[in-house]
Amino acid sequence: MSERFQGLVKFPTVPVAKLLSQCNVTLMTRLDAPASALADVVLAELDQKGALVDLLRLLAILLPPRERVWWACMAARDYIGPRSENDPPSLAASEAWVYDPSPENLDRARLTLDHAYVDDDTVNCALAVLYADGTLGPGDLAQYPAPAGASETAAFAMNMVALGELSDKFEEHGRLLVDRALDIGRGGNGQIKGDKTQAEEDP
Repeated sequence: MSERFQGLVKFPTVPVAKLLSQCNVTLMTRLDAPASALADVVLAELDQKGALVDLLRLLAILLPPRERVWWACMAARDYIGPRSENDPPSLAASEAWVYDPSPENLDRARLTLDHAYVDDDTVNCALAVLYADGTLGPGDLAQYPAPAGASETAAFAMNMVALGELSDKFEEHGRLLVDRALDIGRGGNGQIKGDKTQAEEDP
């Protein structure tokens, strides 16, 4: 098996089929791996079959909540650019939550959803934050479960938006998105050598 999918210590060690079921997700690619297959086996098969979208979909499920949001924020930065005073509030608040996942920062991310522009796709980052713990949000909302796979879907959507925004280098950027998630899965910060679009800070 390819070493590309080894050492993913932050990924769950339960069958991928179970994780997909919990998130109410069905992959588009038919898998040959058994239902008991773990992440490394399924990821390698999807990669071998060139199933980029399913790779991204599964990686959004495999990443832990905080790391998942960071991955989504990095994708947003790919087309938004480096941090500035003009950052979309949803992106800025989501990055703040990654660095300090406090109830206050969770609520700030939630509030940005109420005032976001209709064409601001970085709301996907804030949605990934909002549902990260599997509930509908802070305060009284924490009593209610979020829709199955809501945070995971938002992070996946953010990566797909970035892929679309940079469609002129679709394959290259797709590989970068995957490699970031794998680096994070190994305990890294997602910084890939040669990627100059990202800040140097480590969450």
